Amino acid sequence: MKHFFKYVLATITGVLILWLLGIILFFSIIGTLSKSEKSSVTLKPNSVYQLDLKGTLVDRSEENPFLLMASAFGGEENPVLGLDDILANIDKAKNDPNIKGIYLKGGELIGGWASIKEIRDALVDFKKTNKFIVAYADNYMQSNYYLASVADKILLNPEGLFDFRGLSSELVFIKNTLDKLGIQMQIVKVGTYKSAVEPLINTKMSDANREQVSVYLNSLWKTALNDMAASRKIPSDSLNALADKMLMFRDANEAVKAGLVDTLVYVNEADSILKKFIGNGFDKKLLVKHSKMNNVPDKKKFQKDKVAVIYAVGGIDDGDSEGIVSEKLIKTIDEVAEDKMVKAVVFRVSSPGGSAYGSEQIWHALTNLKKQKPLVVSMGDYAASGGYYISCMADQIIAQPNTITGSIGIFGVIPDLSGLNNKIGLTYDGVKTNKMSDAISLNRPFRPEERELMQSYVDRGYELFVKRCADGRGKKVDEIKAIAEGRVWTGEDALKIGLVDKIGGLDEAISIAAERANLKNYMVKDFPEKEDFATKLMKSFGEDMETKFVKARLGENYRLFKYLKDVEKLNGIQARLPYEIIIK
Repeated sequence: MKHFFKYVLATITGVLILWLLGIILFFSIIGTLSKSEKSSVTLKPNSVYQLDLKGTLVDRSEENPFLLMASAFGGEENPVLGLDDILANIDKAKNDPNIKGIYLKGGELIGGWASIKEIRDALVDFKKTNKFIVAYADNYMQSNYYLASVADKILLNPEGLFDFRGLSSELVFIKNTLDKLGIQMQIVKVGTYKSAVEPLINTKMSDANREQVSVYLNSLWKTALNDMAASRKIPSDSLNALADKMLMFRDANEAVKAGLVDTLVYVNEADSILKKFIGNGFDKKLLVKHSKMNNVPDKKKFQKDKVAVIYAVGGIDDGDSEGIVSEKLIKTIDEVAEDKMVKAVVFRVSSPGGSAYGSEQIWHALTNLKKQKPLVVSMGDYAASGGYYISCMADQIIAQPNTITGSIGIFGVIPDLSGLNNKIGLTYDGVKTNKMSDAISLNRPFRPEERELMQSYVDRGYELFVKRCADGRGKKVDEIKAIAEGRVWTGEDALKIGLVDKIGGLDEAISIAAERANLKNYMVKDFPEKEDFATKLMKSFGEDMETKFVKARLGENYRLFKYLKDVEKLNGIQARLPYEIIIK
């Protein structure tokens, strides 16, 4: 027996030692990866900034320990690129004499059209320095070709696919699925064009929704055509004719003949093209990848006065940590309002909306901030419904021509699960003290008085939304109602009807905010502050790890998974855009 306990103790001790060594090894690997990413980089003469157009584009970069872990253990890498980092790196490349040009490699970066345009505009500005841009891809997605069209030379693999066919939108309808499950979505809403609820109650687009989607989709395509036409010196009508031919499955030589692509080469032959721009000083070792460019020191001088950029990205109070959590965002807004070194604020909004209540709380916090400091809104890919609600009080609103905005309307969703209960044999019974004690039950349809109360509540919410917009934009309530009704607009059209003030990107908004605060010398500070790798890693273990891994694995397909997952959260009053529409 004595030997038995000795062996058991030895075994337990061995397991504990192995476990401890495993933990040490794990954090050593992660620490090494993190440290390697952070080491400072010094640029050498004849360097070229290589931006790999692969992965998912987001407004703001962040440390993702799960992607690093997947990479460390041989998993497939699905990188996430921050628009903020890309714009900063293009600016570094523009102003650093050691950088001779930019190499855009690959054409499969998933991102919104407004974000892609923001990068493209930065590249157009970069070319004013007479530095070169070369683009190469095995295959070009349309949005990525739109980005690459600014290049001096556009290269395509001889066997590559060139996707150029115009835009289409696709909306997923789940009514038939809900019917089979015995679930009926009870809807109360305001706004003829408020189409976020359509996938739950219809099997196809309503006439009003089809109208608004057609208008904004053609506006997006028009913006892309005009920019590509200017860069490639091809008339827009000719580009449209080429799109009608659908070049995707045609011989790559047709893209060359049309003037859309300059040369067909394999990837290893792209070096010779780069060498023509640089000369004999070219060396592949001088290609500075995006991750390394992030670590090139910013040479801007320290300034006491600051322009704050507050990021508001994602759905509002969707019930997870991925989007905008109103309580956290309000805390950040209040901190910025109290920061004496911050003289002006840019509120960067990229949100399809969400909770009407959360939107109102954010609006209130921003209204208080505006009393103390100039406030300018910069709209990203989306700033619609609740995203517009939290933007409307700004001193000025700046949007890209292909930003999706407006959608001034709200709705409420209460599911009726009685059909599902019947299918699976569930019954309910109970007692109540008052007539309405069991109101808004999920296990039966609305009573007439319940629907009337819900509609009245939604109507009041809509009237408040419209009033906020009217007050913020200096218009009469009836003027806002004439362009509201849940109607979605592009930034270009929103400018015409007074929902935004100017077309431009984040840099433009920062300049305007600084000008309103009479600042000549200032620094830009982002809020909330980014968490370092170690903090992000530890917080990740406290959050939904399954979601983190699924998102890292699914990449762009995660948006459909998340939409189906979020349907169950659509209880209560929402100011939300039908952001599950996929533009191809």
